[in-house]
Amino acid sequence: MKAAHVNQLLSIVLLPFLNLLTAFIVTTLLFLMVGIDPWEAAKILVKGAFGYEEGIGYTLYYTTNFIFTGLAVAVAFHAGLFNIGGEGQAYIGGLGVGLVALGLGALLPAWLLLPLAMVAAAVFGAAWAAIPAYLQAYRGSHIVITTIMFNFLAASLMVYLLVNVFAEPGQMVPASRAFADSASLWSWQEFMAYWGVEFAASPLNLSIILALICCAMVWLFLWKTRWGYELRTVGANPDAAIYAGINPKRIIMLAMLLSGALAGLVAVNELLGVQHRLLLGFNTGYGFAGIAVALMGRNHPLGVLLAALLFGALYQGGAELAFEIPSVTRDMVVVIQGLIILFSGALEFMYRAPLQRWLLRFAREA
Repeated sequence: MKAAHVNQLLSIVLLPFLNLLTAFIVTTLLFLMVGIDPWEAAKILVKGAFGYEEGIGYTLYYTTNFIFTGLAVAVAFHAGLFNIGGEGQAYIGGLGVGLVALGLGALLPAWLLLPLAMVAAAVFGAAWAAIPAYLQAYRGSHIVITTIMFNFLAASLMVYLLVNVFAEPGQMVPASRAFADSASLWSWQEFMAYWGVEFAASPLNLSIILALICCAMVWLFLWKTRWGYELRTVGANPDAAIYAGINPKRIIMLAMLLSGALAGLVAVNELLGVQHRLLLGFNTGYGFAGIAVALMGRNHPLGVLLAALLFGALYQGGAELAFEIPSVTRDMVVVIQGLIILFSGALEFMYRAPLQRWLLRFAREA
């Protein structure tokens, strides 16, 4: 076995498995410390996430958002950028969806309105990411600092707009009026009913298909196109990229525009698929969780998909666990997620050195 194959096996299979296993072992110890049967808790969590149709629908609904934000972080990371502004980019993507749905909902049919709203989500998300990208590429500002700041700017802007511009007259709720029926994506229940199959009601909608398409498109872009090769080259070694004739500034702009566009698509799932109106806080938590999803998925679209499914299961199964076992609070579910982030992110290489030595020795003996 060659060293390159050893590193690939470690990064894609063994390290994520061991990191996840370690997180669940520590979680088991925590449950035992507070007097909770970890086996019973695990059964409730798995059943809540995958044991019945409504639970599956909620799991895949959360998974859809995590795919978008996980891919957003992964694309930027391949260019050597740490985009933690997914929260703000998703929020501003929602502004784009709202402007199209509210402004054109009464004028356009669904087959034209929905694609326009999706494009608006991506364009507005990309535009919000373009400013930190420009500051990084041409002014030397650090992308982490600017994307953090832009999360707060997006939140403040949306509060102002929803209170003073989009709010319905006479209503105290900071939300827009309902979108027209033509601005609503089919729920999964409606989609399955079209084919004569019954499915329980849940927030799951057709945006999950868009998320899967994005996974495939990101893989094709990163590993099958010249631009993707240039992007990965800049992320691996900017100096070598310059020597090869690649412009890092252009790549930074490209990577952040794609990243912001992917994050903005969260609004498609949330606003066109579920809420059917523009409202405060629809993006809460998805942008930051996308960082963990990308880290755990090793910034590969397939890994992001699997990690997003895990986090979707934790969200849904954790809610079921908190309902079934009163001593398990929502905060304990957050602790589980935090442990997964800790071992998959901050301590992701804890097992690398000993495993690498063992695998190379095994390869030589074989």
